[in-house]
Amino acid sequence: MLPFLLLLLAGVILMALRFVQLRRALLRARAGEAMFRQLAEHSLDALWLLDCATLELRYVSPAAQRLSGHDLPALQEHAVRLAADVPVRLQRWRDGDTSRLSLLREVELPHRDGQMLALEVTSTLVLDAAGQPISLVGVARDVTQAQAQEAEHEQQQKRFASMLSHEFRTPLATIDGAIQRLVATAGAAGVDEGTRKRYVKIQTAVDRLLAMINDYLSPERMAAIGREKTANGIAPLALLQQAAATVPASHPVQLQLDEDLPPHLRCDVQGMALCLKILLDNAVKFSPAGSPIVLEGRLAPEGGVALSVSDQGPGVLDDEMGRVFEKGFRGIHAGSHAGAGLGLYMARAVVEVHGGSLQLRNRPDGGAIFRIWLPIPVDTGKSLASAVVSHDNSLT
Repeated sequence: MLPFLLLLLAGVILMALRFVQLRRALLRARAGEAMFRQLAEHSLDALWLLDCATLELRYVSPAAQRLSGHDLPALQEHAVRLAADVPVRLQRWRDGDTSRLSLLREVELPHRDGQMLALEVTSTLVLDAAGQPISLVGVARDVTQAQAQEAEHEQQQKRFASMLSHEFRTPLATIDGAIQRLVATAGAAGVDEGTRKRYVKIQTAVDRLLAMINDYLSPERMAAIGREKTANGIAPLALLQQAAATVPASHPVQLQLDEDLPPHLRCDVQGMALCLKILLDNAVKFSPAGSPIVLEGRLAPEGGVALSVSDQGPGVLDDEMGRVFEKGFRGIHAGSHAGAGLGLYMARAVVEVHGGSLQLRNRPDGGAIFRIWLPIPVDTGKSLASAVVSHDNSLT
């Protein structure tokens, strides 16, 4: 009888201890929730708290109500739809999928006035002492205007690419037609072999330019550069070496790179190669024969990577500084140099669809410096995404 009583007493004690632990955990959870509510009341961010067991909103911050135009009961109706996948997310968490702890997704929520809001929502599971999810806490950010601006920017890029394609295609089509006739009639016209080879060389160059327009300067291609986070990339050294190889022997190239320049730069390789070629061709055109061209790759003080092309030409007049990147502009030093005033205009457009900038300044001792700045993340072999937040546009 005594052993049974001892076992019973031990069981009661264990239950009492468990009850105390659970009560303490509950008090901590309530204290944490109270602190969350207190902070959220004064936050400008749209914050909310969802019960994992009932899928009901336990709290919505004033900022969230102002953003949506709805009160808590109205938002609860929308939460039923938006939280439909939460049970699957909870099960995946219990099965060991730690990526479900915090998620980033995009959702649409109708405002009380009928306008559709585009929201970027980050949600995180709140766990109890046993590691089980009890709540889902989140913050919502209105990206409606940002998405509209992105769509407008994409349309602008498409319009630009269409115009640019037309500007190049029209003269190239004329040259292409003429050179095809010359090649076809070379034999009958008694053209010597050397001249015929030059005809073929011109035709090959025209074909290459037309292929570049088809492959790179299409409206969809140009717009996609700014829209997509491309996985393509190249080592900055390789990019600059390839660009330097296009410079004629009449101008030696001095290649200068920071020792700690990142090993891999994420960008559209064809686009950046085209941009550097335009800048280098410009430097060759306006620099004295034999003068060096400096090609640099630096870590920019403001962050990102800076690539620059420096020459020893006459530089740019002060009153032309603000116009050199305009379509069709040709400065006073252009003189008899061939050109249509589209190169620098196109180079800046290529850089800008990467989210970067192209700037010009004169060197103190003569010449010009064109500086490309790219804010594109540098690929170091590590994930560019957070180790905690999973961005898969899904609650599950």
